Amino acid sequence: MTTNDIMSDATALDPPGREPARGSALRSLYRWSSQRSFAVSYAVALLAVGLATGVVAGPARGIRLLFGTGYESVIERGHWWSPLTSVFFVDNGGELLLALAGAVVLLGFAERLMGTRRTVIAFLVTSILGAAIGLGAQYLGVAGGEMWSRGVVELWAIDPFTPMFGSAMAASYFVGPLWRRRIRVLGLSTVLVLVLYSGQPSDLYRLLAAVVGLGVGWLWRPSLRVASWRRSSDHETRTLLAAIVGMVAVGPVVTIFCGARFGLLAPLGLLLTQDVPSAGEVIDRCRLDDITRQCVQELSLERIGGAGPVLVSLLPLLTLVVAAFGLARGRRFAAWLAITINVGLAILAAWYYGLLPIFGQAYVWQWQSGRYFEVTLILAVSVLVPLAVAVVILGNLRHFPVASRTGMRRRFLLVTAGSLAALAAFYLGIGWLLRDHFRPAVTLLDLLADVPERFIPVGFLRLERVSFLPTDPLSTALYDGVGAAFWIVVFVGAIVCLRSASVGQTADAPSRLRSLLSEHGGGSLGCMTTWAGNSLWFTSSGRTAIAYRVVNGIAITTSEPVGPRSEAVASVAFFARMCDDNGWVPVFYSVHENWQDVFVLMGWPSVQVGEETLLRPNRWSTTGKKWQDIRSSINRADRAGVRAEWTSYRSLSFAAAAQIAEISEQWVQEKELPELGFTLGGLDELRDPVVRLMIAVDAEDRVHAVTSWLPTYRDGEIVGWTLDFMRRRPDSINGVMEFLIAQTAERMRERPEIEFLSLSVAPLAPSSGPRQGGIATGLLEYLGRTLEPVYGFRSLLAFKSKFQPEYAPVFMAFPDSVALPEIGLALAKAYLPSLSMREVVTLVRGLGQ
Repeated sequence: MTTNDIMSDATALDPPGREPARGSALRSLYRWSSQRSFAVSYAVALLAVGLATGVVAGPARGIRLLFGTGYESVIERGHWWSPLTSVFFVDNGGELLLALAGAVVLLGFAERLMGTRRTVIAFLVTSILGAAIGLGAQYLGVAGGEMWSRGVVELWAIDPFTPMFGSAMAASYFVGPLWRRRIRVLGLSTVLVLVLYSGQPSDLYRLLAAVVGLGVGWLWRPSLRVASWRRSSDHETRTLLAAIVGMVAVGPVVTIFCGARFGLLAPLGLLLTQDVPSAGEVIDRCRLDDITRQCVQELSLERIGGAGPVLVSLLPLLTLVVAAFGLARGRRFAAWLAITINVGLAILAAWYYGLLPIFGQAYVWQWQSGRYFEVTLILAVSVLVPLAVAVVILGNLRHFPVASRTGMRRRFLLVTAGSLAALAAFYLGIGWLLRDHFRPAVTLLDLLADVPERFIPVGFLRLERVSFLPTDPLSTALYDGVGAAFWIVVFVGAIVCLRSASVGQTADAPSRLRSLLSEHGGGSLGCMTTWAGNSLWFTSSGRTAIAYRVVNGIAITTSEPVGPRSEAVASVAFFARMCDDNGWVPVFYSVHENWQDVFVLMGWPSVQVGEETLLRPNRWSTTGKKWQDIRSSINRADRAGVRAEWTSYRSLSFAAAAQIAEISEQWVQEKELPELGFTLGGLDELRDPVVRLMIAVDAEDRVHAVTSWLPTYRDGEIVGWTLDFMRRRPDSINGVMEFLIAQTAERMRERPEIEFLSLSVAPLAPSSGPRQGGIATGLLEYLGRTLEPVYGFRSLLAFKSKFQPEYAPVFMAFPDSVALPEIGLALAKAYLPSLSMREVVTLVRGLGQ
């Protein structure tokens, strides 16, 4: 509710903000940088060295040879200082930008947690030991004739990210369990991807620096922090598996765009590229695998480029990325999707590297040579890694309990299989009609044999002989398009299926909720839990219910749980576990202060999101100077012949109901923005039989204004009413809303069982100036100030202050501060679910005024 339409003389009572003092931004920047002095100094050093040695192309070869590190630099030339000096150089301008951001974020994060002295030590130790251990491993590899070590002896590494990752890993011991897991999973997954798919010496040094950083942090680890609630081990497993699947999906892309390909999984990435190897590369590969010269002739045939082959190559990887997101949210369908794709990658890799040469001349693995043994190992890893990922996911299916809606998985399989069959038939039929458009002309048998190749990434077909090629745009579109169309269907279908989680409720859930409300009340906002759009969750005992709605993966409750106080802690904990199982972030929204101790026990942060204004009918009085506005409104209504009627929607005449609908429609049209929803009711909520209306009607039965009141129960009796819906005609008498609220309070004063009247919550509007708090509080206060011109939250609170109410803060509690941006977006969407693009423009224009 806003008061832009009900107040003409009391809009915004907040004093105008003072202009910020001159230089305050510089002082804030200085204070921020002084807390991260080493990180800022390192960033400045990187920038200075980058500008001095060349921003575009990076340092000259002589500088690289002097200050870069590697086997030849340290072992052969004796540049013992290079493991430390190499971290102050970057390869190019793009890497410089990433390094500056990494220095500020990663090193700044570490310095903020560990302090400057420990950060400097971690920086030096991880830089030196990461490179030293890697160089030692290379030395042993070269001495033993190991292929990778010999292949990279001439590479010189300059890498500022080595100490950044090492310091971040050390700092992970100084945060709570959630952040600790995120830092380690994300950090180690990143360095492992680079080692497995790129495999340059710098990648190895970076991985070893991260491991050394974990050891350094372990030596400095603070005393164990006790947190009474953590995300479940199921969530830990899902997060790890999602990271692994994401690594397998992103890794080939690293290989595609990486200049050097020395990693164990580089062959898997090479399979998904479309690069046609040169004749020299073909000859080298054929000799390496002991394949006859026939393979050279087959590989010399050029595969068709264009959008179709690109999509066929990349969409399987993108589908795997979608599966990774689904795994993190506990989706069973995502687990089977990841299993299927990884098994497919393993089979195709095995076919390409192991089975296909059998169809040529005699092919024998040469185990007697150490070099061939290493090649065999590398190719085996390319096959076994995706297969192992599939097996691990299969063994952990129990951690993915969220099923898709009934029939969605079957529908996906039918659509996928049907699309494959239809596209294959389409290719055969149209291809036969265009048989003269291929070179050489094709037969139906040729087309039939070629069908599987249309749906396989181009890289897997490099050793496959090309039987024919299209010769014009029409045949080319057919040749390249059927596979791309199929993978688009798979990709889109996977997204749709993953979004259709089956978390339903029984048919009797609404009646069970109303029974609990009648017995326990659920607080002054409890009646809002019955509104359409809410999902209902019950404890195993059935004595406590929680209403919530899921928006963008955030499960936002409608006020606090409805049930006995004895189940308060258990209900919140088990609801959080249910959300965790479904991959949601639980957020308890608009909970009252008497629930704060529950969330403190669980270790959840909370932030005030609004003020509830309360009246006590047994103490209601309008005497005194402070009540002059209220008395004037009542007298003005009496002079105009306007009376207040306490009624229900079902008791309204048809004419009165139509007038209320007209008043509401006029209000919406004037706003140019949609009605707020979620905890703010509209016309539909008026129709609930338990809701009461106080309407202002004149002698001609013309409705001037309407308010709705939601009941609060205890032991089957109504003990309070909460104001919800407020609308008035544009031409109604001034003060008509004050009149209706005052008349409601007068009526309730005659009923001693009514303990309170709540004028509801004014969101994002504190009653006593700025509140102390962290980033979350600052963000909410900023939103309140900027949204005021559009929705008038503070004006609404100022309007309610006329009634001299008691102020009761309401809070939002959540398990993890890192989710605050997502929570903010989810709340915005919950309140404005139907915001159109035109209304977004209107909203932004209002914010700028």
